[in-house]
Amino acid sequence: MSTTSDVYDVQIDALGGGAAELGQYRGKAVLIVNVASQCGLTPQYKGLERLHEQYAAQGFTVLGVPCNQFMGQEPGGAEEIAEFCSTTYGVTFPMTEKVDVNGPGRHPLYERLVRCADTEGHSGDVRWNFEKFLIGPDGTVAARFAPQTEPEAEELLAAVQRNLPSR
Repeated sequence: MSTTSDVYDVQIDALGGGAAELGQYRGKAVLIVNVASQCGLTPQYKGLERLHEQYAAQGFTVLGVPCNQFMGQEPGGAEEIAEFCSTTYGVTFPMTEKVDVNGPGRHPLYERLVRCADTEGHSGDVRWNFEKFLIGPDGTVAARFAPQTEPEAEELLAAVQRNLPSR
């Protein structure tokens, strides 16, 4: 399921401004998730934070990527998004700037990510908020999970564990 395109050289800004410096994650496993604050799947933030906390010491992080392309469910600016995530869900994992994940304005990060198919064979456009892409330590997409896949689902946990650099 892996693709050969390294995501660590893509330029994307952090939610609070400045470069997100994806290169800092080289050699680690990263779960990239397009997130939204006003979605029925927003409670997944809880599981994403637990996942981040559980595996951080083993070379893993969650990276949230706010997106407002699905029914306007992430309308806020950077400060509002950061405040909502930390206050409502205790999010400590890093977040990037708000980007488009589909269409002609698709961010270059997602240009690389959407080439990977999930276990049902879906590749291409992101289907909804909270679609998940697991990046292996070598910077390639190791797995893709549908938006409804809970962060602590058995198949996602198994994929994270297989891709931890300190295995």
